[in-house]
Amino acid sequence: MRLYQMQDSGNCYKPRLLAHLLDINLKLIDVDILKGESRTAEFLAKNPNGRTPTLELDDGRCLAESDAMLYFLSQGTPFWPEDPFSRAQVLQWMFFEQYSHEPYIAVARFWKVIAPECPPAMTALFPEWHKKGYAALDVMETHLTGRRYFVDEQYTIADVALYAYTHKASDGGFDLARYPNIRNWLARLEAHPKHITMETRV
Repeated sequence: MRLYQMQDSGNCYKPRLLAHLLDINLKLIDVDILKGESRTAEFLAKNPNGRTPTLELDDGRCLAESDAMLYFLSQGTPFWPEDPFSRAQVLQWMFFEQYSHEPYIAVARFWKVIAPECPPAMTALFPEWHKKGYAALDVMETHLTGRRYFVDEQYTIADVALYAYTHKASDGGFDLARYPNIRNWLARLEAHPKHITMETRV
């Protein structure tokens, strides 16, 4: 399978991380969104939304959206629970990640460390991003009280989804010092023998 991606994107890191945990080989194809490479006719034929990541299967079909890729890759593995309610809880946290977490923590990181410059209109939004990003971190911290993982004491794709940008939250100006449960959870995932960093190319 081919993964069209940017190496420093958390959303692109998610399928790379899960694939490595599952010993699935991906061919990485870099797409520089800052240079408009995701807006070419060739790329738009694979993903009409013009975004990375995009996963191209061996049969040529393409799948967009990082959390959809996590779902696809996790089928039949321990990262996707067997119990229907547990599966719904995994989806609950993945929806939370995309709606309440990523739009603030990831966006703040993008404008601080990835974008070549941050225009004043974006700079003015940092207080709102920090307020809402911290609200998401508060929810995570509370949920992780007495828990090792987000669902059923089992490492699932909910953890993968939330890990990607949480472990880089400081890049966007978020301080995790006041979140011991989150920091312990991050360390737990990083201790997995097949864990890879965002910087690792596999």
